[in-house]
Amino acid sequence: MAMFCLQSCASPLVLFGRRLFTPRVITHCSYHKKVVDHYENPRNVGSLDKNDQNVGTGLVGAPACGDVMKLQIQVDDSGKIVDARFKTFGCGSAIASSSLATEWVKGKSVDEALKIKNTDIAKELCLPPVKLHCSMLAEDAIKAALSDYRFKQRDKQDNGVKASM
Repeated sequence: MAMFCLQSCASPLVLFGRRLFTPRVITHCSYHKKVVDHYENPRNVGSLDKNDQNVGTGLVGAPACGDVMKLQIQVDDSGKIVDARFKTFGCGSAIASSSLATEWVKGKSVDEALKIKNTDIAKELCLPPVKLHCSMLAEDAIKAALSDYRFKQRDKQDNGVKASM
């Protein structure tokens, strides 16, 4: 989404005794205001204790562009996501996608959070087609964090059964 415009330079170029103005190309990247907002004011940046049994951690990356996203969720005893944090190395769209994802998962049950799709994230942020991989990363990070949480809960139950024997 780059727009190009030509402007004449303030200092003219002199060629064969004639004064010419040299064109200057200015490139503007047009991110949607929602992307800019989440990039400049990211929500829920940070980490949770990955060893906590109620914390699920998802770490995903996209080798094609080099983006890496870590998303963590904290779930209470009733199965509701009470906190979410992220750390992302990547472009503005990747940071915005992970910031939005943490906002959306908070307050949802584990099953409800699984229903968040990359298309919903992309639509909310008005991502151009070339940046859709960022919303896919966010969806993958949510799924990976939920999977890690469920794995820890299964281990917790298995250890509880072994301890009672």
